[in-house]
Amino acid sequence: MGKSELKLIAKWSSPYVMRVRIALNIKSLEYEHFEETLNPKSDLLLESNPVYAKVPVLIHHGKPICESLVIVEYIDETWSSGPSILPSDAYDRAVARFWASYIDQKWFPSMKSIITVVEEEERKPYFEVMEEVVEKVEGALEECSKRKPFFGGDRIGFLDIAFGSFLGWLSVIEHVYGRKLLIEEKAPKLVKWAERFAADPAVKGLIPETDKLVEISKSLQIKWRAAISKK
Repeated sequence: MGKSELKLIAKWSSPYVMRVRIALNIKSLEYEHFEETLNPKSDLLLESNPVYAKVPVLIHHGKPICESLVIVEYIDETWSSGPSILPSDAYDRAVARFWASYIDQKWFPSMKSIITVVEEEERKPYFEVMEEVVEKVEGALEECSKRKPFFGGDRIGFLDIAFGSFLGWLSVIEHVYGRKLLIEEKAPKLVKWAERFAADPAVKGLIPETDKLVEISKSLQIKWRAAISKK
């Protein structure tokens, strides 16, 4: 398959884009990378995702697919000859989708709120939510991995991608606000899993440097606070 058949509209700092890039790496797929500025949004993005106008968008033979986890499933189904990303068992697939949905509903919204609010006291409930997620996902790792290295078993799978894509931004939260969330005492399995995940060939080099994400978080903080003040 030539690169021209597969295009990815992306933003280097987006954890959601990272999900798609990991899936493409797992399947050893070549693609054209279109780095999106978002300010202003490109015509290609607006035409490809007119509903949300957000990255990532995967374009396959001219047809756009939107939303990161939808794209990951599409990649897994379309290129079934490569390593599987979703579990083969229907129940295991349902469990993986459940936890991925839980992470999307709880994890990044809490991160965003921590960055957005002004006072330290306001951040406390969001840190509590993140600590609760860590506790529950630690349990999910035990359940889903069946005592193997990853949520997906012997190799990175759907839930690994869903949670692991946020490790870069987790480092930002820990660095800026001085509060460690992945710690050995509370989540020993997740701590070791995170090390394995970051070192995996499909992931290596994709997690952005913390310093670069810290810089972009400052501009996002201004943007998000301005959006709240307009409401």
